[in-house]
Amino acid sequence: MIIVKCPKCKHNMKYEPQKGRITKKNKRCVYCGYTFKVHSNIEKSRIIKIEK
Repeated sequence: MIIVKCPKCKHNMKYEPQKGRITKKNKRCVYCGYTFKVHSNIEKSRIIKIEK
């Protein structure tokens, strides 16, 4: 389970990638509907925390 932050409305959300790498995944914000990429790059990262 990964905690990501929406770059538009700044809400935190839970995200669980299904298959493959997370570098190519998109996430739609459940609060504002904005679609953004989940980057593994530290400078562009939307990842707040990784939970098990």
